Amino acid sequence: MVSAIVGGNWGDEGKGKITDLMAGDADIIVRFQGGANAGHTIINDYGKFALHLLPSGVFREGVINVIGQGVALNLEQLFKELDEICAKGVPMPNIMISDRAQVVMPYHILFDKLEEERLGKDSFGSTKSGIAPFYSDKYLKIGIQVCELFDDEILQKRIQNVCVVKNEYIFSIYKQNLKLEPTDIYNKLIKYRARLKPLVSNVAYFLDDAIKKNKSILIEGQLGALKDTDNGIYPFVTSSSPLAGFASVGAGIAPTAIKKIVTVVKAYSSAVGAGAFVSEIFDEAAHELRQRGGDNGEYGATTGRPRRMGWFDCVASKYGCMLQGTTDVAFSLIDVLGYLDKIPVCVAYEIDGEKTTIFPNTIELNKAKPVIEYLEGWKCNISGIKNYDELPIEARNYVEFIERHLGYPITMISNGPKREDIIIR
Repeated sequence: MVSAIVGGNWGDEGKGKITDLMAGDADIIVRFQGGANAGHTIINDYGKFALHLLPSGVFREGVINVIGQGVALNLEQLFKELDEICAKGVPMPNIMISDRAQVVMPYHILFDKLEEERLGKDSFGSTKSGIAPFYSDKYLKIGIQVCELFDDEILQKRIQNVCVVKNEYIFSIYKQNLKLEPTDIYNKLIKYRARLKPLVSNVAYFLDDAIKKNKSILIEGQLGALKDTDNGIYPFVTSSSPLAGFASVGAGIAPTAIKKIVTVVKAYSSAVGAGAFVSEIFDEAAHELRQRGGDNGEYGATTGRPRRMGWFDCVASKYGCMLQGTTDVAFSLIDVLGYLDKIPVCVAYEIDGEKTTIFPNTIELNKAKPVIEYLEGWKCNISGIKNYDELPIEARNYVEFIERHLGYPITMISNGPKREDIIIR
């Protein structure tokens, strides 16, 4: 069976832990989109890890970890991550990389930085990982696929042609005294050939065969539904689709093969980067929640930036679950809220004096104000509880209140940072 694990919010929902947990029963785990611009934090017997490109199954023996063709593949970052986890005692994982995946080039990272600098105060809050320029080149059809790295004639010609265009941009748009040298870029890429070649395969056929053999496959998304290019808080979105439906493209599998979609939502809200964030809180309230949240506070796994904080947003989360085609909700980090006497929840928006539970387009979203309801807090540490019925009544009330507003079943509750800190309902 094919199952998807995706985010229902702005990213940073705790998907890495849920994937790591479910990987215990999986044969194959697939990353289907995004790049090294976001991270999954995982804590296990080997230590604490922030994965950016590697699928979350790399800590499970026997699991095949696939990087699909929809991924923005930064080769330097990939091998850095592999070396880092192996240095901490993790056995070398089984990695498979699609021959159709495209490569994040050095000039993608350069252009990401130049564009954010040009935009100044109007910047998008990019991680400067080269993701937007990468996907731009992909759809301009000037990107470079993994398979092209092993053909000198094609690779050199492709690099030379793109450098002509990029150098014009650097000079005319960004007014920089820089020049891309095709030979330097070529030499940087080919140094990865020997290590990369044994990992490269035709992923679409591999996964099709695995589905026919009834293998257990997990497909893993980066970020969350509200960062989707078409359906999210545009233009403050990512440059690929984090929706489970895109997995059929980014992994090369039939959409009818996906039978279970686990959407992870956090028990409160957090976001990195610019854009509308209706339930956002500030000052001391935000600082305290940030310090208590996550595994060591709510800071970006990739950039280390402090995340923007807010209360749970039923409107945004229900919309995210709807877009994902949710069959199961994984409710993460509920243990963080144990310090609150009253727990605020955004249950609706007020726009131009009218209440709505419909998540609107960006123009309307920028005018939205949160409608807040308060629930009683449980005022104790619930970490380590394994049985739902053993949770304090206030914690169960909170879960069931959120479940009613979402309209999707909460079947997993994460109440601590470790793999085993989970309640199955």
